[in-house]
Amino acid sequence: MIQIQIINGPNLNLTGIREPQIYGSESFDDYFLKLRKEFPEVALHYFQTNHEGEIIDKLHEVGFSYHGIIMNPAAYSHYSYAIADAVSAIKTPVIEVHISDVTNREDFRKNLITGQNCLKIISGMGLDGYRMAVQELLLV
Repeated sequence: MIQIQIINGPNLNLTGIREPQIYGSESFDDYFLKLRKEFPEVALHYFQTNHEGEIIDKLHEVGFSYHGIIMNPAAYSHYSYAIADAVSAIKTPVIEVHISDVTNREDFRKNLITGQNCLKIISGMGLDGYRMAVQELLLV
């Protein structure tokens, strides 16, 4: 079975209640249940952490055996060379997702350090960006 790991970074555990005008009103847990139903042929795994090192550890753990990784490193996207290096070091393709359109927000959000080693960046599609990323990874 195809295995895809979703990794969400800091503050994304508050999706659905944090700034709903930017991130929407649906929790990621509720969305993830829908995603699993839409792709029954895929073993989708979900991991969320507010800690940079745990993102790196999860990338190392699954980055040589899974079919794909969908990663939203959140604020770490803009300055974590350590996460960017971890993506570069693994064999599994990574698609970076951002719920909001980072290109139309504060200037610092436009610099996506972690995305430079990703297969693709999907930004501004709301939670639907994760579905789009699964579809992309199924084509790889």
